[in-house]
Parts: sequence; C-alpha cells; structure tokens
Amino acid sequence: MLCALLSLHLAIAQPPAGGGAPGSQGQAGPGGNQASGHLTGKLVDTSGHGISHASVLILKITRDPATGKSKERLLKGLSTQNNGDFSAEDLPVNTPLKISASAVGFTPLTQDLTLTPQAPDKDLGNIALTVQEKTLEQAVVIASKPTFTVDQEKKVYNVSKDLVAAGGTGLDVLKNVPGINVDIDGNIALRGASPQLFVDGKPTTLTIDEIPADAIETIEVITNPGAKYDASGGGAGILNIVLKKNRKTGYNGSVRAGADRYGGANAGASLNFRQDKINVTADFNVRRNRDRVSSSIDRLTTSTSPMTELDQIEKDTSKGGMYFGRVGLDYFITNRTTLSLTGFMMHHDGPGTSNITMNTDSLYASGTLSQYSTEEIASRRTFSGRGATLGIKTLFPREKESWTADASYFGGNSSNNSDYVTNYYTGAKGSPLSSTEIQRILGSGNDHNIILQSDYSDPIGKRSTLEAGVRAAFQSRLNINNNYTYDDASAAYTLIPSAASNYKSQNNVYAAYASFASSISNFTYKLGLRAESSNYHGTLLNSGQSFSNQYPVSLFPSVFLSQKLGNDQELQLSYTRRVNRPNFNQLVPYTDSSNKLNITRGNPNLVPEFTQSVELTYLKNFPGNNMIMGSVYYKHTDHLITGYIETDTTAGSTALINTYINAESSNTVGAELTGQFNITRWWDLSLNWNLYHSKINVGSLDETVAPALWSWFGKANTNFRLPAGFSIQLMGTYQSKSNLPVNSNSNQPGPPNMQASSASQGYIKAFWETDIAVKKTFMQNKMAVTASFNDMFRSRRQDQYTASSYVTQEYYRLRDPQMVRINFSYNFGKIDASLFKRKNNNVQSEE
Repeated sequence: MLCALLSLHLAIAQPPAGGGAPGSQGQAGPGGNQASGHLTGKLVDTSGHGISHASVLILKITRDPATGKSKERLLKGLSTQNNGDFSAEDLPVNTPLKISASAVGFTPLTQDLTLTPQAPDKDLGNIALTVQEKTLEQAVVIASKPTFTVDQEKKVYNVSKDLVAAGGTGLDVLKNVPGINVDIDGNIALRGASPQLFVDGKPTTLTIDEIPADAIETIEVITNPGAKYDASGGGAGILNIVLKKNRKTGYNGSVRAGADRYGGANAGASLNFRQDKINVTADFNVRRNRDRVSSSIDRLTTSTSPMTELDQIEKDTSKGGMYFGRVGLDYFITNRTTLSLTGFMMHHDGPGTSNITMNTDSLYASGTLSQYSTEEIASRRTFSGRGATLGIKTLFPREKESWTADASYFGGNSSNNSDYVTNYYTGAKGSPLSSTEIQRILGSGNDHNIILQSDYSDPIGKRSTLEAGVRAAFQSRLNINNNYTYDDASAAYTLIPSAASNYKSQNNVYAAYASFASSISNFTYKLGLRAESSNYHGTLLNSGQSFSNQYPVSLFPSVFLSQKLGNDQELQLSYTRRVNRPNFNQLVPYTDSSNKLNITRGNPNLVPEFTQSVELTYLKNFPGNNMIMGSVYYKHTDHLITGYIETDTTAGSTALINTYINAESSNTVGAELTGQFNITRWWDLSLNWNLYHSKINVGSLDETVAPALWSWFGKANTNFRLPAGFSIQLMGTYQSKSNLPVNSNSNQPGPPNMQASSASQGYIKAFWETDIAVKKTFMQNKMAVTASFNDMFRSRRQDQYTASSYVTQEYYRLRDPQMVRINFSYNFGKIDASLFKRKNNNVQSEE
C-alpha cells in the first residue's frame, strides 16, 4: 500500500493545468462551492453593551485570472439588531471570506475566515469595536469540499454531485459512496460487514430503498465510531443518512419528475420559506415502482436418503409505489438558540408476483426419480412510517461551547400477506397433475421507538474541549404472522398454529458518555468512554412463553490520535470497542416454517458479541482540492453472531433450519486507499480500493466452514463539466470473490423467499457494474434534465455458493438490469431583497 501511496503522491505532486492556490477561481472542486454556511456574532463596545444598527459586510475574496490580483465581492450586507446580534445564512464553504464591521463613532474592524464542511456553523462571539484600530485574530481553517470529504471521525459524501442516483432511492446513492458495497437485494457492506444505519443521527425503521435519493443531502461514513455514538451495532461502523434541510433567506424550492424503462416513475417538490425568526421547509416525493428479478437455485441435499437435487427457476415482478413527506420548522429564539421541530410520514405499498418452477431428483442407486412442481406467489407488503423530532440547540459566545437536547419518536405499521398455490405433478415436467396445495400467510406488525438525548460541549482553554452526553432509547415491537392452508372439504382456510409466528418485544438501552480532546503543537488527541446497559423482554403470543435478559453496564473506550506532519500531511490512529446484542428474532427458540424454503429458528443461548477495532490512517492534501488517504485496519470480535444451517428430523423427515450461533471469534484485517483528484477545472476523479480478509472461527462445531478469503473491492467515479451546461458522470464498481457477509441489520431489504445460507459456510462470486449519467442545465442552471444508464452490461448480479455437511447450493440472481432513467428538475425562489446595502470603495463588482 505504501508503494501505491507513493505513486499517487508523485502523480499529483504538481497542481493540474490551469490550477492555482487553494481558494482561487476554478478551484472550488466538483460542482463549485455550495452556499451552506451560517455565521453569527454580536458587536459590542468596550463595556460589553451591544451596538445597534451597525453595518456588517461579508465579502468573498477571489482572484482575477487575468491579472492574478485578489478582489472582493459583496455577498451579504447586514444591520445588527438592537442588542448587537447579527446572523448570516447561505455562505459558501471552503471560500476565503472577509467580515467588515463598522458603526458611527467606532473604528471599522475586519476579520478573515473560512467556513468548512465539517463546521459550517460558526459563532464569532462578542466582537468589540473601539476608537482605536484593532484587528481580530484570523480564524482560518483550510479544508476542501469535493464530492468526498474527510475529518477525524467520519467521511462525508455529497449527494448533490451524484447524477447517476437522480430519481432513484437511497440504495442508488449508497452504490456511489466510496467504500460502500451494495448488492442487488439492497444488502449493504462496509469493509466486508453490515454497518448500523442512521437517519439524521438516529436509528430508523425505514429501509434504505424507502428513502428517495432526492431527499438526501449527504452520507456520513463512520468506520470507527467514538464514544459519542451508540455502541450497539457491532464493529462494521455507522452509515448516517443526512436529509436535506434548507435555511436560505426568502423563499425557494424545486419541482422534479422522472421515469424509467420498466415503467417506474417519480415526482417530487420541495419548498423553503425563511422570514425573520421563522424557517419552514417541506419536501414531498412520490414513486411508482416496477421491478423485475430472475433467479435460479441448484441445491444438492446429502443429509437425506436418498439424496435429492433441486433445480429451481424463479421470476419475480413487483409493482406498487410509495410517498415520502417531510416538514420542518425552525424558530430562532436568538442568534445563538434555535428550536426545531421536524416530522415525516411515508407509505409503501408493494404488491408482487413470483412464478417458480422446481424439479426435484431423488438419487437412488438404481436410478433417478424426478418430480416436477410449480408455485405461484401473490404477495402484498405495506408499510406506513411516521416520526417527529423536537430539539433545541444553543451556541455560546465561547467557540466550541454548545448544548443540544432532543426527543424523537419514529415508528410504523406493516402488513405482509401472501397466497401460495403449489402444483405437484406425478413425475418429470410434462407429466399429469397430481395434487394442488394452497397456502395463505397473513402478517402484520408495528414498531415504536423513542429516543431522548442531550449533549454538551465545553471548551477548556484554547486547545481543549470536554464533551458529555446522555441517551435513552426505548423500542417496542409487535409481530403477527399466521399461516393457513386451504381445506377442500370445508372450502375454507384453516389456521396452522404450529406455523404461526406471533410475538411482542420490548428493548431498552441507557447510555452516557464523556470525551476529552486537546492538542499539543501539531499533535491532537481525543479520549472517550461510553457506558451502556440494556434489557429486553419478549413474549410468544400463542403460548404465552416469555424470554427476558438484563445486560449489565458495559464500558466502551475510544482513543483518537492525530499528528500533523507538515506539507498538509496527517497521520491518525484510532481504537474503539463496540457491542452487538442479539435481537428477539435471533433469541426466540421458535421454528417458523411459514416459508418452506426458509425455515428459521432462534437460539436462546446467544450472547452479545464484542468488537475491538484499530485503524491507522495517512492523509495528504494537495493544492487544488486534491487528496489521498490510506488506511490499514484490524477488527477482532468475540462470540460473533452468525447465520448457520442445521438439520431437524423431529417431524419424521430431514429439514434444513436457518438459525444463529455464537462463533468462537472472528478476525478481519484490511487496507483501504481513497483518492480525490481535480485533474482540470472541468474533470475530477475519485478512486476507492479496499483489500480485506475475514475469518470466522466456529470453535468446536463439527461443521464445514468456508475458507477465509482475501477479497478486494474497487470503485471509480469521474465527472466531466462540459460547455453549454452539459456534465457527464461515469461510475464503475468491482467486487472480487468474497465470503458471505455477516448481516445483522434487520432493516435491510434482502431478497424475497430468502434461501438457506450461512456467513460461515459460503461465498459470493465476483461481480462488477458500470453506470453513466448525462446532465444538461438550462435557464442559468434553474432547470436540468438528467439521463442515467445503470448496469450497462447486465453484470451486477448475485452468484452465491453455500456448502455444509448437509447441503451444497448455488444461487444466482439478477435484478433490474440495464436500468435507464430520465429526470427533470426546476429550481425557483426569491432571495430576501431587504439586505443592507452600503457603498464601499474597496468593494468591486464581479461580473
């Protein structure tokens, strides 16, 4: 990896053609700087009293490409309130700015600063004006905002620059995020494992395909979360989806619509209004879904006598649609205190059909006996979600001092109903019909979550900061899943109690954390400790049998060290400890046979798994918003919770059961390399490469375990900004042969009629994908048309192999190949015209 880093270093040691110093014209990164910063402050006299009706000008510093000289352009003109407060929104990040403050009887004062994507909100505190000239200390933080940005604890992907995902869902966005791998069924992997999913910093009941791409602002990738973050979810890290929230002055909004080649369509609108102390934002999206999936299974069962071979072909189609609406209200009590209320509602209705043909060969010594069958499945899944968050945020005059508190609720109601009609024939395909079996599954449920949280940050001196917080999370869940068979004699459906899966559960987690950050010259460190305890209680509704557990307080330390090496180089080292507790589905010892292709059973002997992670990162920034980052990482998990296949013969025949076990341990080691390059003013390129090796040690189990593989994952994303308002994006992904991921995230979609598989007993064959998108803007960028072509070569597939002492299986699946989308968007708005304007001989007009 060091050789690769050196090669990249040499490749971009010189700035690109036409480049200049950071902050000069043309060096804004892909797509230019976006107005997203917020600046507050208070003008006071030497006695601390506020200065009313003073002038505050915010200027943008640019460089004239012809003369090379700096010039200033007026961005904002403000007048302070009666108490001296002032506030400016919609400021560009990563752009040199100058603040000029003046009032009658006081000496004018200027201050230079640069807002960053990591800290777009800045409070300048009390700014004193005197009769003597005084220049404030510069507050300049140099960073960049390309498509992908990095800070100490997370990497941030800017969705607004993603053309390929336009008109799609959150899954389409995640496909383009460096380091994230998404398979065709929506299962997400980060460094070979499934991450914990957040929306706006909190767990969610939504699946990622239920969030429109147009509603997402950024994706935060946190590979090694510190003490501030929830310790639950295992060692794969956190993906935080940040939804759009607009605070621009005046009113503005957008409308959008699109369609795809399979008959799907989408439409949406957003509106924002900001006046004085009130900000209202609303967003609404609606989709019509049309999906097509083809799959095949070749399974050899060796645990039966005689052995059997199953050859299955399946065609799935799904229709339906969804809507997603979100409304937010901000009340700016003062310049430093904001009260916010946000709510969302969504509904997803997904009817689908599956047509399955199965040929089963019984392998006798004297020959083969074949039986042919067909199955038709008509299903309908609905989900209605809702949520609200009430929060308050206060910024204090001292930089980095803040307090936040919020209360959140999110939940939903779901239904999942299916009708199965299975026809059995007397022999091979073409033989007469023998019998028909009709089955009906009626399922429903609900999920309710409440989260209470408060955080405080206190600066200690000029270099140190103490952070602390508390959190309580309460979850209740109800699941009803009844299985019926059709009785010809009574011409009615009969309930099968043994095949019903009905339960309710309650899960509570309590946490507190503290962290201390400081710096010594160019060396910074952050030490954190989190304490968590939890309990759960579940009840099987049919039998009244209850299960509960009380997990004692566990401690989760975190350490982050950073050393600046000069020449915009930095070395980072981090260590964390995290936990993944088994959920009720994994614990309850109930056999769910409602789906004969996926019989499941919990394991009440499961214990939590604990993961310790170490990561070493090298970061180098180059002029022109170029950067390279290389990481090596190691993770060790004790008592890993993993899927496992076992057999059951209690019913007189051998059945394969999908269950869970605690493996003895697992070890993952890997290296990741990421590069962001602005090759010219009109061409940028981002590259990501990840090499990893994961081994599961099942301990004393007498079972076949797939050999641990060295796997690698690569992704390239490039953008071309062409004349006449055209832009092009190309994206390519490759995943080598890899072990099956340990998927503990129940909110991921996954394939319907999931087949038996085990993370410790199988692998996925290599696959790749290429996408392209073209965008054309009109009317001074107010209107845009985007055309995208996903999976151009029908190569994005799932080809999975599973082997155990009981069965070997090959599973192939292809979903919505060669997807073409056309999307239209139009932006409108009016900026508040009551800006304070004043002549300034030093301000030049920029055409």
